[in-house]
Amino acid sequence: MSDHSSGLAHGYPYLFDRQALRAQLAVVDRIPGVAKPDPILKVSNMEREFGGLKAVDVRHLEVQRGAITALIGPNGAGKTTFFNLITGFDRPSASHSGPTGWEFNGRSLKHTGAATVARSGMVRTFQLTKVLSRMTVVDNMMLGAQDQPGEGFLLSFLRPVWGPRDKAIRERALELLQRFKLYEKKDDYAGSLSGGQRKLLEMARALMSNPSLVMLDEPMAGVNPALTQSLLDHVQELRDDGTTVLFVEHDMHMVRFISDWVVVMAEGRIVAEAPPAEVMKDQAVIDAYLGAHHDTDLGDDALLAEGESLDALVAQGAGQITRRGRGARQDG
Repeated sequence: MSDHSSGLAHGYPYLFDRQALRAQLAVVDRIPGVAKPDPILKVSNMEREFGGLKAVDVRHLEVQRGAITALIGPNGAGKTTFFNLITGFDRPSASHSGPTGWEFNGRSLKHTGAATVARSGMVRTFQLTKVLSRMTVVDNMMLGAQDQPGEGFLLSFLRPVWGPRDKAIRERALELLQRFKLYEKKDDYAGSLSGGQRKLLEMARALMSNPSLVMLDEPMAGVNPALTQSLLDHVQELRDDGTTVLFVEHDMHMVRFISDWVVVMAEGRIVAEAPPAEVMKDQAVIDAYLGAHHDTDLGDDALLAEGESLDALVAQGAGQITRRGRGARQDG
């Protein structure tokens, strides 16, 4: 999409300049819920409760247009639930802090279903890929396109009406499969793909509607290391083509490498926002992730060289807390 079709398709011309983008973000205050220079998404007073447990409690959040924004936080922080709420797959609970609302490109999405959200230009992927296993790869791709007249019952009998559009959709699907290195798999059943290939397929399918904002839920989870760099490249290409990216990820090295801005959630709330190099050293972030590991830089490449992942550190910290708890009970 070298012609920046994503931004142009929704009326927002965009010429990518990462240095200029980061210069804009450099002057933004490092506080949760801070206003952005050019937000594509705004969320206010969004809450979600499950049986009295508040899983999401976001007072205010803005996502900068044209940037790669990472949404990070420990397991159970509410990241996926938050994704579900703003994309219409779930409904927020009644807010106790003010009227709930969220806007995308200046348009309110309150009381809007998932299909309408997608048609507005905001699409998402899932932690667990949602491919249709018994359909071919190219057919899975074609399902992601909008404006398909052949889907109507009566028009389906009139091939001259829907044929040209169907041909254009197929050409677009094949173009994206080529770009994501899945072209040779186009006639295979989607169920035969590896986990990493399914992630690529889902990301490629999300682009069939030329979205303005792509939301990726743990795109690297379960991916073979051989495909990790390919996925990283594709995420950066999305931004370079004018598509805003908001993604959830636990790999701090990936977050530091590709993100322009990082938002941190803990216990359902936004606890920190900053550029990646700064947020990794934020005390609130370290407390949320590691507890006792206050001196650990979450993006320290030395950890990667030692083969120690963030999840291992979290588990180690949790183990220390558990041992301290047992000791306290024994002392008592």
